Amino acid sequence: MAENKKSFLLYCDIIHTIQQLSDEQAGNLFKHILQYVNDQNPSTDNVITNIAFEPIKQQLKRDLMKYDSIRKRNSENAKMRWDATACDRIPNHAKNADNDNDNDNDIKKKREKAIPMGDVPSHLVKPLELWLKYKKEKRQKYTKIGLQQLIDKMKKYTNEKQAMQDITHSIANNWSGIYASSEKEQTQPMYKKL
Repeated sequence: MAENKKSFLLYCDIIHTIQQLSDEQAGNLFKHILQYVNDQNPSTDNVITNIAFEPIKQQLKRDLMKYDSIRKRNSENAKMRWDATACDRIPNHAKNADNDNDNDNDIKKKREKAIPMGDVPSHLVKPLELWLKYKKEKRQKYTKIGLQQLIDKMKKYTNEKQAMQDITHSIANNWSGIYASSEKEQTQPMYKKL
């Protein structure tokens, strides 16, 4: 069997075979199994023991191959984590890792579904994406109606430069809404008059 392996799996369904054997034959079979898993290379002239042992032996070999592959994979993952820098990720194939199969195309499709860019004029796409990224960082979401109202409000901009200017100004001031540079400053002065 495997080096330094302290245990093995014996499946419950062998009871159907064992029940057909006498107690002496079952005892001999059990000793034969223990000798095999302890690498003592058992041999017997007893045909019944050989016949009963063969399916158990094959299952033990399959389990050993599975054990070796898992052990090897876990060893490689541990080495990768040990060698990784602070910003490296644990590999996706690590045990119990998220097996989400999203790829870049799926993510783009989800983003396109979330933001109806077809309704947005081409010169407003970049400013709108910047604003939505800012709102996401603040963990603020738009409802479908709210998003549509935002798009309608942004349609008043005739060029990208003015839209970008107002959005960056609103972001810089940490405002919840988009205000024209002069509009918000007039309603909320930076300092109070004494």
